Amino acid sequence: MKAAAIILAGGKSSRMGTNKALLKINEKTNIERIANTLKLLFDDIILVTNDSEQYEFLGLTMVADLYPGMGPLAGVHAGLLASDYDLNFIVACDMPFVSSELAEALVNSCGHYDAVIPVINGKQHPLFAVFHKKAAEEVASSIEAGRLRMKHLLDQLNVLYVTETELQTYSNLDIERVFFNMNHPDEYEEAKKWAEADL
Repeated sequence: MKAAAIILAGGKSSRMGTNKALLKINEKTNIERIANTLKLLFDDIILVTNDSEQYEFLGLTMVADLYPGMGPLAGVHAGLLASDYDLNFIVACDMPFVSSELAEALVNSCGHYDAVIPVINGKQHPLFAVFHKKAAEEVASSIEAGRLRMKHLLDQLNVLYVTETELQTYSNLDIERVFFNMNHPDEYEEAKKWAEADL
């Protein structure tokens, strides 16, 4: 795959009360599950974290934010700058059911766009998306201007939005589950039940 995968392991996990990336599901940490799935497709995986020590066990390339404390945009920026590839699949560390099939479909549909953003049930998912490396400049401009919402960035880019209907043509996966992210303890419990049912 001529693309890199970038996992964002920032965030304060304040609603969960503990680091979401290191919560265990079926004996593996959430972030291991994500990395293992992405390794099926990507040779190059970059982990963006400002706390590299707790992720050393993964053996991944790690980079820190150049704009610490500036939220997910800073993670996207650091990941894109560190990547050797034009196309980059970006995913948050709180999505335990990532799909390499859907990641591949998003990468393949990028073409001349700056980004490919899934829209599931009307909600944009910029943290399970593809960004072109050249978007890093616009990300930096957004951060420096204090526009820290993903929506502000996307308004400045040439974006291809893909809906669940279009994504379903690439895969018969449960789209809702792929885009499920864990923010609260009850969502973690739900993820564990799903994962156990898959065994």
